[in-house]
Amino acid sequence: MRAGSALARLLWLRTAAQRCRLACKESVPRARLLEPRSGGCRWQSSLMAQYGTEQRGQLHSPDYRLYFKNPKGKYISPFHDIPLCVGPNEDVEIPAKRSKISENEILFNMIVEVPRWTNAKMEIATKEPLNPIKQDVKKGKLRYVANIFPHKGYIWNYGAFPQTWEDPSCKDDHTGCCGDNDPIDVCEIGSQIRHTGEVVQVKVLGLLGLIDEGETDWKIIAISANDPDSQKIHDIEDVRKFKPGYLEATVDWFKLYKVPDGKPENQFAFNGTFKDKAFAFEIIKSTHEHWKALVHKKANGGAIKCTNLLVDTSPYCCNENDIQAIVQSAPPAVEEHSVSKEADQWHFLGRG
Repeated sequence: MRAGSALARLLWLRTAAQRCRLACKESVPRARLLEPRSGGCRWQSSLMAQYGTEQRGQLHSPDYRLYFKNPKGKYISPFHDIPLCVGPNEDVEIPAKRSKISENEILFNMIVEVPRWTNAKMEIATKEPLNPIKQDVKKGKLRYVANIFPHKGYIWNYGAFPQTWEDPSCKDDHTGCCGDNDPIDVCEIGSQIRHTGEVVQVKVLGLLGLIDEGETDWKIIAISANDPDSQKIHDIEDVRKFKPGYLEATVDWFKLYKVPDGKPENQFAFNGTFKDKAFAFEIIKSTHEHWKALVHKKANGGAIKCTNLLVDTSPYCCNENDIQAIVQSAPPAVEEHSVSKEADQWHFLGRG
């Protein structure tokens, strides 16, 4: 999923449009980028686009779903229809691993699933048409991430990059494990607490290689482009300098977060060492290529749903009426909700 030697600061958008091309050598056509428009519902505005969300069902219940709308108010898939890269046209180049990348690099769209300090395990429903956000369910129970002292819930805004896929049939050369069958995960370390369904433009800083129950589960470390600290944080070493302890806490969190559920500690690629953004770009680019194969039916996605509105070269592209029918079949929104008491429990784990 993840150039020129110089892209203009955050106002690079116009000039970058002329030289940006998806670094894909295969003949699979590219998805269209959404154009900016005004709209209703709950909208998130950015430099180039606005996205809306529509709730169905009751929050913190098994039937909760959060559907996405494009700037024209049409329902879309956040997995397939929101572009990976931010830019004014459809072709945006993902820098190669060994390119010299300045602080003014390309921006990516991040879909926020879980706001910082919250516990409900919200995720893009990859196996449902239009891929709304839902709360994960395990063994018939809604899933909440445990509070492991001194952490409370998720310690970053947690989400995923659209148009990426960690292919479960491909063994990663770096980890020796296959992908986890999901879009690539993102930990956004900015100062603002985001909300579920928000689309945030981020700059990539680096990456952590998690081995989660035997599957490769890359964790991109990123920061919102409009965060005050983004002007001084450009790579993973800058995180160590300006947010001391954050990376160590991130390793600790991912290592232990399933232990309260009776599972063993997670393992890491590279002995838990963070890789820089050049390496992260390589992984992003690879997962974007896997997604392109998936959405064009060149890879076996199993139960994954590739229903989309805007990838018109995909055999899964649907018309607006069929897509609207998917949303209308979901239960209507219910405003009242309550959070499970387990979201307030603390777990104190001994460190050996």
